[in-house]
Amino acid sequence: MNSIVRIPLTASLEQNAKLLALQAAFAQVCNAMSPVVQQTRCWNRVALHHMVYKSLRAQFPAIGSQMVCNAIYSVSRTCRLVFQHPDSPFNIAKLGTKPLPLLRFDRNCPVYFDRHTLSVKKGQLSMYTLDGRLRFDLALSPENEVMFHDLKLQEVVLARTTDGPFSLTFSFVEAAARSPNDAPLLASELSDDLVVPEHGMGAKVAIPEYVMVEEAT
Repeated sequence: MNSIVRIPLTASLEQNAKLLALQAAFAQVCNAMSPVVQQTRCWNRVALHHMVYKSLRAQFPAIGSQMVCNAIYSVSRTCRLVFQHPDSPFNIAKLGTKPLPLLRFDRNCPVYFDRHTLSVKKGQLSMYTLDGRLRFDLALSPENEVMFHDLKLQEVVLARTTDGPFSLTFSFVEAAARSPNDAPLLASELSDDLVVPEHGMGAKVAIPEYVMVEEAT
């Protein structure tokens, strides 16, 4: 069973500017991968990592290596949704031999974090940005504290509504065999099993609103 905690971030103007810069850079990295997916028809996270990681690190030296890995995960995850979800009009089975469309990630796309780029300790949140780490006080309810302690942290997503405040969404899964000393493993470090996101999901169309799909001519 999955459990979700969404926490709004109270950011100063300076902090908000850094989060916007990170979000825009993350979208740039995602967009740099999209033509590779279109040309190779490959969005398996591990295979895609082998194809693009070195070139992305060279192309975007200001972005940390782990955040590049998280962007690869984001593209793989989104492509699985767009090209494999049965309700998607761009499902690979429906496309047949037609060229894949090109995905364009909006500057407002969510940013994925892992345990190397975000940590929560003693009521304080520390998160990676292009210009050093930002720290926020994290006021958790007793119920949320139980989730952080007892469940396995699967995914952390930074997102915002258009021109709105940022928030972090923490997704947890049951962890019956978890050791108290285990560090949390996030989805970007796990398997390629499809996790359908909530962001931008409609009742029938499984295309996130932060993704533009350009059909090949």
